[in-house]
Amino acid sequence: MAVITGAGSGIGKAVAKVFCRQGAIVHLIDLSEGHTAEAMAEIKAEGGKATAHACDVSVQSQVQNVFNKINQLDILVNNAGIAHVGNVENTTEEDLDKVYKVNVKGVYNCLHAAIPIFKKNRGGVVTNLSSIAAIVGLTDRFAYSMSKGAVQAMTLSVARDYLSFNIRCNSISPARIHTPFVDGFITKNYPGKEKEMFEKLSKSQPIGRMGTVEEVANLILYLSSDEASFITGNDYCIDGGFVKLNN
Repeated sequence: MAVITGAGSGIGKAVAKVFCRQGAIVHLIDLSEGHTAEAMAEIKAEGGKATAHACDVSVQSQVQNVFNKINQLDILVNNAGIAHVGNVENTTEEDLDKVYKVNVKGVYNCLHAAIPIFKKNRGGVVTNLSSIAAIVGLTDRFAYSMSKGAVQAMTLSVARDYLSFNIRCNSISPARIHTPFVDGFITKNYPGKEKEMFEKLSKSQPIGRMGTVEEVANLILYLSSDEASFITGNDYCIDGGFVKLNN
């Protein structure tokens, strides 16, 4: 039984699909069930088993209600998150609070609801979505970088605190992954230059392209599997060489 947040599109949808292909029963969490309609249709077409839940991960009561309904859990993937562009001067208090509520408090809320279930089951696996922004300096990503650094810190804390309960917790740090969000960002900010900017952003990874959502989903699948049973308290970059080779 797996719970995936932000499962309506992009990485979250890819994770839900790859888990279902492996026979998992998957619960898709997103702001509205309408957001997960396409994912649910694709999973159903492939013969998968999934349930969609409307939930704002930044609201603890909503998260707790959903997890109470699910009640059984083996895997949690904390994928839901939002982006923000800005430095410390032009990031408003409202901007910071909005990013914090989803990217930090949202992860906390899901961990807070999931850990008691894992403890009861004497085991479970968490994968949190961080970002290379947590470990390298990126221009105009002040609030976003803050939030993803917090995700890595929470990952370490949970991994340490629940070793005796056979609960593993890791994070992954993607660089640029080709998602509908990236396409929308380019269209909004670079009208008429979409092709040029897509190529420029792709080549910022030393490997020469953006990652795919399927590549990220397959890494999460591995970390969630019994084959990864010796892995906890780690962060894995999936970045086309961005962190180590960009010099």
